[in-house]
Amino acid sequence: MTDLDLGPMDNERRNKLVLFAFLLVTLAVGALSSIFTEPNVSGWYTTIARPSFDPPNWIFAPVWTALYALMAVAAWRVWRVNGWRSGAMALYAIQLALNFAWSFIFFSLHRIDLALGEIAVLLLAIAATTIIFFRRDAIAGLLFLPYLGWVAFAAFLNYSIWVLSR
Repeated sequence: MTDLDLGPMDNERRNKLVLFAFLLVTLAVGALSSIFTEPNVSGWYTTIARPSFDPPNWIFAPVWTALYALMAVAAWRVWRVNGWRSGAMALYAIQLALNFAWSFIFFSLHRIDLALGEIAVLLLAIAATTIIFFRRDAIAGLLFLPYLGWVAFAAFLNYSIWVLSR
């Protein structure tokens, strides 16, 4: 039996159940992050100086939903290769926690400066996760690239807001 004992179950059913779990957990992190984000997007965020390239607010929810789904599928693909107890799964969990923390720091605490430092660490964690995912499963690595790109953009946006707020 594997490190996740689901009893007597065929492999296909087990794979679908684990994919569902990855989707559920990853999308839940996004939903919980929105608790901090949503009230501040229409409030505090509208009062701060933002660069001209700041996307419209309506774009964030669909983009993040798609990114979270891609992240979950990528992690599931790597799980199929490595199982739960691996460096790849640890990195996935770390970057997911950092992702959650950024929303709290930026939107709830209104600490643009701390959020900038945190997103730099998050970006490194995503890059490391992308690399290890590529090494385990090329498609998983490819699925992580849009997330890496979006967070790089978000880091630049965070930096620009920080510069404008000084």
